[in-house]
Amino acid sequence: MDSDVERNTRAIEDTVVTDFDDRMSYGGYLDLATLLSAQRPLSDPEHHDELLFIVQHQTSELWLKLVLHELSAACRLMREDTLAPALKCIARVKHIQKTLTDQWSVLSTLTPAEYAEFRGVLGNASGFQSPQYRAVEFTLGNKNRGMLRVFAAEPESLALVQAALEAPSLYDEFLRLLARAGYPVPAAVLDRDVTEPWRYDPALVPVFTAIYTDPSNNWAAYETCEELVDLEDNFQLWRFRHLRTVERIIGMKQGTGGSSGVPFLRRALDLTFFPELYAVRTELGA
Repeated sequence: MDSDVERNTRAIEDTVVTDFDDRMSYGGYLDLATLLSAQRPLSDPEHHDELLFIVQHQTSELWLKLVLHELSAACRLMREDTLAPALKCIARVKHIQKTLTDQWSVLSTLTPAEYAEFRGVLGNASGFQSPQYRAVEFTLGNKNRGMLRVFAAEPESLALVQAALEAPSLYDEFLRLLARAGYPVPAAVLDRDVTEPWRYDPALVPVFTAIYTDPSNNWAAYETCEELVDLEDNFQLWRFRHLRTVERIIGMKQGTGGSSGVPFLRRALDLTFFPELYAVRTELGA
């Protein structure tokens, strides 16, 4: 038997680099010193579970950064009528959404008693104030100019959210692409004020009905419609898991940011990004 196997070890190959005096290392490339020093619990004495709470939200912010990166690229590619690479970006976002949703199961291991022991150190800090989350919602069409007030004290955050507010949403870009491709998208849709939240427009339903009735001759548009439906379904699953996790940990208490908590989160489930893509299903078949 191989001696390494007997010792339950693995020999380091001679070609493996071990001297990093003047080479780029893993920690250097990722700036791990900065990343791993960003978790600073405020409870005193430090509560064991506060690190879980911080890591949960910091990792979510990192994923949201990538979601914004991919959605921004998807919007740009649609403006350039380059649909296939845009769909690749959307596919990546869908996988990130699954990861974000699954993460709630980790936070759900935090019991009400454990959270109560350090909740006070949060003050009024709340996920409601996440600029990246808000920018994602805006990029998908759920815009609300009133949210800018939340970021007035943070110029960089305000700039991020305001840019997302003022830019066409992913859905806007898709509808403009369809119009350029010859689909009869109403002019009022193309000329709308993109800073306003998307609202259901029945005039769009016949456009999608034609696409869904003959997918083989409208495959690119048809595929994109279904990808957008996947995005919305995933987002609603994330919202639901958020709601249930909050209810599990704090019950019906008011949120740290001043919201009503669970009732406020429940109302988010009524918000939609692409309502016509759901409405078209009623029109299909008998």
